[in-house]
Amino acid sequence: MTSSQIVRYLHLCFYLFLISFLICFSESLLLSQSCKLLKRFYLNGMHKPGDVVLGGLFEVHYSSVFPDKMLCVRFDPPGFRHAMTMVFSIDEINKNSNLLPNITLGYSLYDNCATLGIGFSAALSLATGREEHFLLQENCSGTPPVLGIVGDPFSTFSIATSNVLGLFKLPIVSYFATCSCLSDRRRFPSFFRTIPSDAFQVRAMIQILKHFNWTWVGLLVSDDDYGLHAARSFQTDLAQSDGGCLAYSEILSWGDNPKEYERIVDVMRKSTARVVIVFAHQMHMIQLMEEVVKKNITGMQWLASEAWTLVDGLHTPAFMPYLGGTLGIAVRRGEIPGLRDFLLRMNPKQHIMVGFNHVKQFWEHTFECKFAPPPAGWVEAGGALCTGQEDLENVETDFLGISNLRPEYNIYKAVYALAYALHDMLQCEPGRGPFSGHSCGSLERLEPWQVLYHLKLNFTTSFGDQVSFDENGDALPIYDIMNWLWLPDGKTKVQSVGVVKRSASKGEELTLDEDKIYWNFESKQPPRSVCSESCPPGTRLARKKGQPVCCFDCIPCSDGKISNETDSMECTSCPEDFWSNTERDHCVPKKTEFLSYHEPLGICLTTASLLGTFICAVVLGIFIYHRSTPIVRANNSELSFLILLSLKLCFLCSLLFIGRPQLWTCQLRHAAFGISFVLCVSCILVKTMVVLAVFKASKPGGGAKLKWFGVLQQRGTVLALTCIQAAICTVWLVSSSPAPHKNTQYHNDKIVYECVVGSTVGFAVLLGYIGLLATLSFLLAFLARNLPDNFNEAKLITFSMLIFCAVWVAFVPAYVNSPGKYADAVEVFAILASSFGLLVALFGPKCYIILLRPERNTKKAIMVMDCFHKKYFPLCVCLVLWFFSSSLCLGSSSLPPSCKFQRQFHLNEMHKPGDVVLGGLFEVHYTSVFPEWTFTSEPQQPSCKG
Repeated sequence: MTSSQIVRYLHLCFYLFLISFLICFSESLLLSQSCKLLKRFYLNGMHKPGDVVLGGLFEVHYSSVFPDKMLCVRFDPPGFRHAMTMVFSIDEINKNSNLLPNITLGYSLYDNCATLGIGFSAALSLATGREEHFLLQENCSGTPPVLGIVGDPFSTFSIATSNVLGLFKLPIVSYFATCSCLSDRRRFPSFFRTIPSDAFQVRAMIQILKHFNWTWVGLLVSDDDYGLHAARSFQTDLAQSDGGCLAYSEILSWGDNPKEYERIVDVMRKSTARVVIVFAHQMHMIQLMEEVVKKNITGMQWLASEAWTLVDGLHTPAFMPYLGGTLGIAVRRGEIPGLRDFLLRMNPKQHIMVGFNHVKQFWEHTFECKFAPPPAGWVEAGGALCTGQEDLENVETDFLGISNLRPEYNIYKAVYALAYALHDMLQCEPGRGPFSGHSCGSLERLEPWQVLYHLKLNFTTSFGDQVSFDENGDALPIYDIMNWLWLPDGKTKVQSVGVVKRSASKGEELTLDEDKIYWNFESKQPPRSVCSESCPPGTRLARKKGQPVCCFDCIPCSDGKISNETDSMECTSCPEDFWSNTERDHCVPKKTEFLSYHEPLGICLTTASLLGTFICAVVLGIFIYHRSTPIVRANNSELSFLILLSLKLCFLCSLLFIGRPQLWTCQLRHAAFGISFVLCVSCILVKTMVVLAVFKASKPGGGAKLKWFGVLQQRGTVLALTCIQAAICTVWLVSSSPAPHKNTQYHNDKIVYECVVGSTVGFAVLLGYIGLLATLSFLLAFLARNLPDNFNEAKLITFSMLIFCAVWVAFVPAYVNSPGKYADAVEVFAILASSFGLLVALFGPKCYIILLRPERNTKKAIMVMDCFHKKYFPLCVCLVLWFFSSSLCLGSSSLPPSCKFQRQFHLNEMHKPGDVVLGGLFEVHYTSVFPEWTFTSEPQQPSCKG
């Protein structure tokens, strides 16, 4: 049977005893009106009569034996000091003219001997009275024996007595019972206390854990109401406050059970928790520490409940190497002025009572003497006799140690609480009272339940502490935080290092002076006690399956998500225009990407564009300057100027693709590019068509065709073809205009600024129209490549259109497969490549002649070059054809003409007929003059000079 089962069994026995007692008591009342107990309890006590009597239950002895009658042994000086503190408090109140004037308080104090049976008997005696009527009452009418009780110090005892005395509505104000179960107003309607409940002690412990970030702790509790209720409260509050987890929870049994304690110490040793919380009593800690010393379990940080924080029995050289640095919860220390002087004035002759005299027992214990008559053999054994004149100041005793008043201070507050309640009740004015009919309580007929009503009070002690009770009978809680120091000389010092309290305005507050705390570790710093280290910002918690919530893994946040707090449960996504940094702890603006003027690629393309524009301007300037020379005049200078102007626009429009896209650049870039290229290609197309038309006009009956390719017709054709592209661009821009767009599909961490075409159909039609004109120009030029033409223009057009078409055919797949800014780069490259191809192919040879071979920029040189260089082979072809036709005609002079050359060439020649004719080509002149060929009329033949 466990100790808790034993306690419950004792509770049941005493309840049955109470019922039988009450039945017998009621029967005795029917027979007699005198108050007489059916059984006499031989109890240790101190009594003093008064107008109103207060009761008290104290532990003056901490052991008892049960022979024929209950006997208390092993005197406890601190417990006796508790009782004398109540005597002092009542004496002080009686001397106070402002509190309970003209009323004398008496007392009836009993020793519970740390035994439930004796404490219960004492409580019944206080509730029903003794056979010796110290109030000189002759019957059971009038005021009850006591109107309030201070005590019991033990939670288990208080539960038993409060369950019973609650039936009498007798106020009980405990000074040391901390079990949170006693706050249950339905079970204990008359219970109050001036010590905080274990519920607040538990919360105070949790505050300390949070302060030092100890989230992985062990819990040890005693096997009684005190420990078990504390364990339940601790686990509940710890879970609700998210303050940590329990690595283990063990119950410390009562009695000598070394194997059980050995098992518990093994659990502690195997656990990774470095902090151990103990809600237990001195005897449990002694047994536990003996096993800890035996196993040499070091490196533990102990947290002590108030039950053993101030126990001197643990401050031994054997235990302190392990318990040094302990942090404990202690009852609030207070000061009671005059108490020490009162204790020094105490004399056995002043305290006479029925039965045993506590003062005499204290005297005998302190001075190790016996009052007469001494026990048999005492004097013979050399024992001293007490005279009552011994001086307490000449003896070293803990009884006078009032520098650390904690339970005594709570007793002091409890007595004053009852006194203030009585004072308020007796100050009531008839007709304004709180009871039925607005009545008040009277001294002649006071009832305990009336005192209960008036315990709703609020006063301040001389020490400055506020005293009041909440709806559960609990006082405003306040604890001192104590720290155990193990000094170099082997002594132990327990010092206060902080306070934890709760106030109506600020809630729970923990104040610690960390500089004063002694840590029993080599680092002299607080230990780390966590199951898993905190997850830093940039990670999230991932619970380990099957383990407490404090055991987890830290998972880095994925791209685009962050956590900016420690131990974050989730990673939050960054806003649309932001991205997580490398540490994943905050969002940063996404990098922007576009074809910039500042990057190498943009610089190269910009340079190429400006270079092309400059070259076009230079070539245009050259052509304008040499516009009267044969080579410029022979190549339809007006169309050449338009081609150069359009190429310059093509080079310049490529700059619209570089830089951050804006609405106007997106709309203008494709329109300018499309119109510029159509203007250029349409000029080339018209030029090619004129070549073909002139050639066909040279045939018989073909002269009428040239009227369709006059200057006005050429200009009109170019304008019409260009306007078609302008119309396409206008419809495209109006219906679905290109616009800037922030694209995040290519790179999650980048914003790619690009221009969306708006309508793919519009963009395709624009490119398709350019491609149609380019293809048509290429085909016509290819067909005219071998026709006689000045400077082989058709071949140059064929070559330039081949370059143009090849570039734009390669552009389509490259553009489709290029992401972001590289699509713009591909388009710019296509524009520049095709523009340079047209510029070099069409104007390169002419500029070469104009600048580097000016001697060839004459009609004669052109004719000479045409005869001897393939570059100018059209004239040579004409000569060959003339010789061939001439020979055919001369060889068949007798016959009617069987052939006729399509064109008459006026050449310088010498002839002599013969049966066989030989032809020859010689350089008789070394220069020639070419007339201006505008292709608007039949071209004239060049003349030779020099």
